[in-house]
Amino acid sequence: MTVFDWYPVLVALVFGAVIGSFLNVVIYRLPLGRSIVRPGSACPSCHKLLAWYDNIPVLSYIVLAGRCRGCRSRISARYPLVELISALSASALVWRFGLTLQAAWIYAFVAIMLAITLIDWDHQIIPDPLSIGGVVLGWAGAAVCLDIGLLQSLIGSLAGAGVILAIALLYKAVRKVDGMGGGDVKLMAMIGAFLGWKMILPVLFVAALFGSLYGVWLMRSDGHGKTAVAFGSFLAPAACLMMFAGEQLLDLYLGVARP
Repeated sequence: MTVFDWYPVLVALVFGAVIGSFLNVVIYRLPLGRSIVRPGSACPSCHKLLAWYDNIPVLSYIVLAGRCRGCRSRISARYPLVELISALSASALVWRFGLTLQAAWIYAFVAIMLAITLIDWDHQIIPDPLSIGGVVLGWAGAAVCLDIGLLQSLIGSLAGAGVILAIALLYKAVRKVDGMGGGDVKLMAMIGAFLGWKMILPVLFVAALFGSLYGVWLMRSDGHGKTAVAFGSFLAPAACLMMFAGEQLLDLYLGVARP
């Protein structure tokens, strides 16, 4: 391969890192009701605005050894990790699909899922601008560039929201407490909009599997089973996994399951 073959991938890598830096702002500020535009990025400890050279994705964190230049407080490794995941996702999609609308739309899905995962993990909420906006974005993508058609996308939204709503109502009827909130319902509507109705059950299965494993670990750690688990933090990564490799995983499963 020539350097020209790698150029789009490298551009996507840089672009994804920059968007990852913005996602960090969204993850931190959106649940607090603060503007994601102003003021600029600042140290979470001393609140001093960062100079441009201290705000270069991933690289600034490495150069500063994970500390604020001003107050020397330690900065969470989550910040460069989000930037790195975003960068690798963008470059992988361009590698697979080229510089296409399909790659852009799927990257938007991954970016929103990344933000939702960490917001729900921290606050146990899923902001409507992300989930409802994502539903509309999924419908538009299905009509323009995604492999699924608009009809399958619309059915996927209804099926995703309906399944989660039914599970939540059944759980409340049996346990007399809320198991999942409206945010999970809207999140599954978004996932259905992007992946279509065929992937609803596989996404739920993968999310429930990893959520259950984490729940077992929590019970062993604190000695009881009443610790709340943010299910959206498992739904979102499961949806990304199925977006990237859902068909292959289903084919593998069906191949193993056949006698």
